[in-house]
Amino acid sequence: MTAIVALYFNVFVAVVQAFAKIPLLHNFAPTQSEPPFIIAQAVVLIAFIALGVNAIISFHPASASSLRPV
Repeated sequence: MTAIVALYFNVFVAVVQAFAKIPLLHNFAPTQSEPPFIIAQAVVLIAFIALGVNAIISFHPASASSLRPV
């Protein structure tokens, strides 16, 4: 779970940097408080919440009884 959160923060910063440095995106949200920026960050957040929930649901660690000594 912490890996997903860390990756989310990296992608969050990447979106901020993209809106700050790419002229086309900067024109849409020059102060980073306009709707296109907020929508982009919301989409990223929702995607990572979905990935996190999917990872938690599909994680099935091996039980102690299924481990055999080699």
